[in-house]
Amino acid sequence: MIEHIKRLHTILFVNDQELSRNFYQGIFRQPADLDVPGMTEFILNDNCRIGLMPNRGITQILGNKILNPDSGNGIPRCELYFYVDDIQLEFDNAVKNGAKLISPIDERNWGDTACYFADPDGHIFAFAKKI
Repeated sequence: MIEHIKRLHTILFVNDQELSRNFYQGIFRQPADLDVPGMTEFILNDNCRIGLMPNRGITQILGNKILNPDSGNGIPRCELYFYVDDIQLEFDNAVKNGAKLISPIDERNWGDTACYFADPDGHIFAFAKKI
């Protein structure tokens, strides 16, 4: 275990902050903990936060040192893999909230039952449970 890392804060670059905020509020079944121009944040637990930053926000920070994230919209750029208690509940909730189904609930050869979806920007997220 790495003791010097205290918290994981993953930030997804998104095309439309409001659309993504509304989408993830439905997926997480909770309002955003922070929602200001340029950043939306969900606190999932003491050690994990998910942020949503508009593409233009990271472009303003890093300038021409990176490709513009707008050129990658719809292309999977990350995967969020959430271990959950009730995978069917999460699957049904994701479908209800308009997530794009990539792969249904199935036993995977690495010892998990998992299902995969895409968010409005093409980021992949999965719900999983140990078999």
